[in-house]
Amino acid sequence: MDPRNLRRLEFEKILEQLAACAGSPLGRELALALNPTDDPDEVRLRQSQTTEGRELLRLEPSLEWGGWYDVRVRVRRAGQGIILEPVDFLEIADTLAASRRLGSFFAGRSEQYPLLAEIAAELGDFTPLEKELQRAVIPPGEVADRASSELSSIRRRLVSCRQQVKERLESIIRSPAHQKYLQDLLVTMREGRYVVPVKVEYRAQFPGIVHDQSASGATLFIEPMSVVEANNEVRRLQIAERQEVARILAALTGAVAERGPELSASLKALGQLDFIMARSRYSLRLNAWEPEIIDGAWLDLKKGRHPLLTGEVVPINISLGKDFDVLVITGPNTGGKTVTLKTVGLLALMAQSGLHIPAEAGAQMGVFSEVYADIGDEQSIEQSLSTFSSHMTNIVGILKSATTGSLVLLDELGAGTDPMEGAALAQAILEQLQAMGAKTVATTHYSELKNFALTRERVENASVEFDTLTLRPTYCLLIGKPGRSNAFEIASRLGLAGKVVERAGDFLSEEQIQVAELMHNLEEARQEAERERTEAERLYRDALTIKERYGKMEEDLRSKREAVLAKSHEQAMELVRKARMEAEAAIKEMRQKLSSDLTRDREAAVREAREKLALLQEHQRKKAPQKRYDGKAPAELRPGQEVFVPRFNQRGIVLEQPGAGGEVQVQVGIIKVSLPVQELRQAEESRPAGGGTKLAGMLQSKVRDISTSLDLRGLRAEEALLEVEKYLDDAMLAGLSRVYLIHGKGTGALRTVIHRELSQHRGVKSYRLGEHGEGGSGATVVELA
Repeated sequence: MDPRNLRRLEFEKILEQLAACAGSPLGRELALALNPTDDPDEVRLRQSQTTEGRELLRLEPSLEWGGWYDVRVRVRRAGQGIILEPVDFLEIADTLAASRRLGSFFAGRSEQYPLLAEIAAELGDFTPLEKELQRAVIPPGEVADRASSELSSIRRRLVSCRQQVKERLESIIRSPAHQKYLQDLLVTMREGRYVVPVKVEYRAQFPGIVHDQSASGATLFIEPMSVVEANNEVRRLQIAERQEVARILAALTGAVAERGPELSASLKALGQLDFIMARSRYSLRLNAWEPEIIDGAWLDLKKGRHPLLTGEVVPINISLGKDFDVLVITGPNTGGKTVTLKTVGLLALMAQSGLHIPAEAGAQMGVFSEVYADIGDEQSIEQSLSTFSSHMTNIVGILKSATTGSLVLLDELGAGTDPMEGAALAQAILEQLQAMGAKTVATTHYSELKNFALTRERVENASVEFDTLTLRPTYCLLIGKPGRSNAFEIASRLGLAGKVVERAGDFLSEEQIQVAELMHNLEEARQEAERERTEAERLYRDALTIKERYGKMEEDLRSKREAVLAKSHEQAMELVRKARMEAEAAIKEMRQKLSSDLTRDREAAVREAREKLALLQEHQRKKAPQKRYDGKAPAELRPGQEVFVPRFNQRGIVLEQPGAGGEVQVQVGIIKVSLPVQELRQAEESRPAGGGTKLAGMLQSKVRDISTSLDLRGLRAEEALLEVEKYLDDAMLAGLSRVYLIHGKGTGALRTVIHRELSQHRGVKSYRLGEHGEGGSGATVVELA
């Protein structure tokens, strides 16, 4: 792309904002050097990379991208044999760690992020070098003692020697015989050797080597003769330390140089990844989306926004190249025509650079071979170019270079000269660009160009909306409608005297006045229709919202109603079960009390009790709300037939023919239940979603909470029987095959009552006293059916 056209569209400002989203110098360099491409495959690749990076930011917001440095110069210097500094190795080590971290991350996610993983595959494995550098150099840039055993030994001896020198000097300054010679009671250093401050008048009384003198001349810094040899040893060790450090740095430099080409490749991959993530962050910042890259030079944008504008930006809807090749935009000054041109140009450049565009998702963008722009006043005094001449110079260049597939943006075409000649010239230029196959957007004030667009095929009018009531532009683009300049209205709003504006109207021809009035009326009618359409859309959205809200309320009420009915039914069934248990207990008690010679009366009493129980159960069943199920019950049921049980949302198997009371026994999972025939459905019926949630939850609760044993010790007979009845029901629901009833030994009365109950229970297959280790005769082992 021609840099001059990019500059006219302010593309460099886009790149500056993009570079600010990068996290490294390499990423910033790539961002600032970004150039649009006219290769459709490359455009699609760049767009997919940006989209993949944006998805990564959404799913992995905590992934660390920083922590590495631009060490290209250091790697290059190492390759040239220049010894690097310790701080250089720290930055190289951090960069290698980041390379390892990102390489490991993408290695396991090649299917999820294939494009980023492909670049990350160029990140080399430098683990040995990374560990070597981290072991040898520590922050803030020092060679560590552990860098070599020799260095560690030298530094230990150096510490010892320094300590010896300090101790000797401290004994001197603490000596009363020497204190009168000293200016201060302290040990200091001069020229790398330990000295003490001696008053100048006592120089002769304090033997040693003078290394320095104070600025006032009153103090000499003398190395006592007794520590000269110790100081010499310190100096020798310091030299040995520097030599060993130099050797270590040279070895590390060689190790970096050896991996130099791989390091450079990894740095390039890191920079590329950072560049892609910068594009993704910029996409989030602009609330932009990936456009659909289509074949051919055309575009279709919905709610496109100028990416450099801030605040409340009015979006535009614009298409070009599909139904028409030339779009002529008219309207008042300050109405947004130039912003529209720049928006189209910038979004095209951004899309072809791999950047998401600030437009509604689903935007379609073709790939233009070149984007030309003649925007703004490029008048040049130095080159003796007027406004018209500068524009015409640009247009001449465009006409020489434009081809099929070019996008041409012309601002105020034909302006700066005689209106009639300028309009004629503008029509000829648009005609030539159309013949060349270029896609053109031009802004103008000339009415002749409006007529040109009306009479030519594949040329369309457009205008920027102007509110005639407020006399202010709305910045909305209206395709298919020519605009008015509204010069008189704007002049009046800006303060031009009314009589001057009225006089100006007298100079218009009758035809011009009629056309202007017609367009004014059409604009008012269109704006009114637009307001009514907007209000209708708002009311429609409100109606949908209300409908959705009340639909949800209705569903909630239905669910609550069914829950209440189900709960009341369960409560009723619980009452029946308790009543049955109480009645059975009463019957057993009656049997025990009645003597053997009153057998006939006893049996009559039992029958009477059972009849009362049946009446109670039927009464409770009628009182319980009946839940209704969709569909019809099977017309015929036979043992072994599979049916669907809506109450449990499960399939079951019919165990026997329906009884006289209209109930049938069904095996549902591990449970045998008697259900009314009317509650069963054909097995092929589709199951209501979520209907078995309550039962499944109850079964899970039973399995989780129930114990395999029940302790009945201390209970009376009737209390124990109730507990046994409930426990056996729960055990069968939970699917237990064996349980233990602990009744103790005692007199044996409780055991006898429990065994009598077990012998009559439908769910008990067998029972026996416990064996050794099972509680013996104090417990009963029950096998459940």
